[in-house]
Amino acid sequence: MSFTEVRKVALPDVLEANGVVTFDTRRVAKIVARVSGRIEASPIAVWDQVRKGEKIVQLYSPDFMTAEAEYLQSLSTASLSKAPQMAGTGDLAKAMVQAARTKLELLGMDYRDIMKLQTPQPRVWIRSPISGTVIKNQAVIGSQVNPGDVLFVVGTLNKVWVTAQVYEDDLARVHEGQELQAVTTAFPNQVFRGTITRISPDIDPQTHTAAVRCDVENQGLRLKPGMLARVRILTKPGYALVVPQGALVFDTDSYYAFVRSGEDAVERRKVDIGPWSEQGYTRVISGLKPGERVVIGQTLQVNALWHRAVEAGS
Repeated sequence: MSFTEVRKVALPDVLEANGVVTFDTRRVAKIVARVSGRIEASPIAVWDQVRKGEKIVQLYSPDFMTAEAEYLQSLSTASLSKAPQMAGTGDLAKAMVQAARTKLELLGMDYRDIMKLQTPQPRVWIRSPISGTVIKNQAVIGSQVNPGDVLFVVGTLNKVWVTAQVYEDDLARVHEGQELQAVTTAFPNQVFRGTITRISPDIDPQTHTAAVRCDVENQGLRLKPGMLARVRILTKPGYALVVPQGALVFDTDSYYAFVRSGEDAVERRKVDIGPWSEQGYTRVISGLKPGERVVIGQTLQVNALWHRAVEAGS
């Protein structure tokens, strides 16, 4: 049998990882029904661009009329409290106005619409809390809604997240605040710049990677959620273990190597691997150590002999 050594090689000062673009959840807003009622009108469709404060859905609800009547009554009471015979009731009247106004805001009514109220109306326009793109539209005209029902989801794309997967061996090379570049197959000539903001506290046991979240400036709003991206992180050099691909054999659902364990003995060992840029080689994530010698070129035959030996022993 021929053997080769597990080598420790230097890594470049640019760490590359695969990632996916997602919305920054801090820049996503849900428009939720806060009253029971009926959808009367909605000029907005999915994928439309909306501005903060723009009317997006009109709700019909008697709850609005009740709250509006309470607010208008509090205004009337506050006006009467200014009369000499009502001296000493001004503070209470102001508190009643503020409480009634707050109730309307909690029901979803915009402050500007509250200020324009003249008479109680059962139909109220709900406005977008942020500027952005309508991601989801569940507002069907004529349908009944209940408190808690999501009507719209609006998100902004001027900044997005790119979540990349970094092998555990490389985690010492990345840290929060590190600058990075992201490129996509859709726009191969455009570089999107960003910063690492969070590193996952756990490791995926299947891939031996940790998720790294990056804030990326989305120039021209070209990056779309779900798009794949290649992330390049400027970092300090590191080291990796590599072996020739011919030293590995795939059996059932895993890769294995046969490691020399004595003068005339080898042991079969499970190996977790990752991609490597040098043709004909693969990166070892776990299972082997630097300097160990593994069988090369005859792994299929050795693996067949190993199975025979196991069957004979059983």
